[in-house]
Amino acid sequence: MKATCSLLIATIMAATLVACGDKKQETVTVINDTIPVKIMELQQESLQSPVQVSGQFTTDDETSLSFKTAGIINRIFVKEGDPVTRGQLLATLNLTEITAQVQQATLSYEKALRDYERATALYKDSVATLEQAQNSKTALDVARQQLDAVKFNREFSEVHAGTSGFVLKKFVNEGQYLTAGTPVLQINGAHKGDWVLKVSVSDRQWSSIKTGDKATVQADALPGQMLDAVVSRKPEGVDAATGTFIIQLKLTGKVPAAIAAGLFGKATVTPSQKMTAWNIPYDALLDGDAGQGYVFITNDYKTANKIPVKIAGIDHQRVLVQEGLENVKALIVSGSAYLDDSSAIRIIK
Repeated sequence: MKATCSLLIATIMAATLVACGDKKQETVTVINDTIPVKIMELQQESLQSPVQVSGQFTTDDETSLSFKTAGIINRIFVKEGDPVTRGQLLATLNLTEITAQVQQATLSYEKALRDYERATALYKDSVATLEQAQNSKTALDVARQQLDAVKFNREFSEVHAGTSGFVLKKFVNEGQYLTAGTPVLQINGAHKGDWVLKVSVSDRQWSSIKTGDKATVQADALPGQMLDAVVSRKPEGVDAATGTFIIQLKLTGKVPAAIAAGLFGKATVTPSQKMTAWNIPYDALLDGDAGQGYVFITNDYKTANKIPVKIAGIDHQRVLVQEGLENVKALIVSGSAYLDDSSAIRIIK
């Protein structure tokens, strides 16, 4: 009787523990140093599902115009929404400074030309040396290049429309000082370029979308109409302003006249690239951070092993694991809070 009681006491121990990250308490019975756990068999699932996105319409020839030189804005001749024609003068700087630079460069060039002509004549009369004649030619060439440079700057101290279209946005006002290259106006080609819908996507959506994938587009301005589109541009970097990836959906077929730049649109993109992942319970994930995490698995159904995994996404208390569970037989979904790597386990229903 005593031996039986001793054996019973030695083999059965009860401990009430609180799971990490879970306020619920559960009683775990440890037998012969094995921890009871629940497991699930693993099977990859296809994640090829439509991607819902939204954004604004624009054209692929949308252009921001600016001055090449710094200065004070003298006049802006257009307003937002105004139509423009190719070559039309849109804005000018105060040209006092650049005009003075052109005049100075012109005077320098004229003096260099006179010096060159004089040195050439003297050289022919054997009064000047060959070196003096060559130096005067070099000075003339330098003066000509300087004059060409300031004339070029003078030309681009005005903003002209590069194509016929409409003014989408005006960034500055008259009297404002600008540094070189600061955007002044934004215009587009007004139905001469291809219409696109610029949309923001997450990193997970970006990885599943490829250039050429088909999409359908809707707009509030076109109730009940579905427009066909394809992914025309997929950037390789994150947009600094939004922190997301900006992709472009180019409309195919006939574009309705009601489409205008800045209109809001919604789209459904159908990725052609098949992506597979393991769908696991949220409670099975440990130490998830920045797309990485850990889980406990078992291959022999006797020992738990802690392994790293790459997370594709988290949604509705489920975790999509993209990498790390290859060749794994079973995932531990309950009892992992009490486990260490190589812990002995006992499978329960």
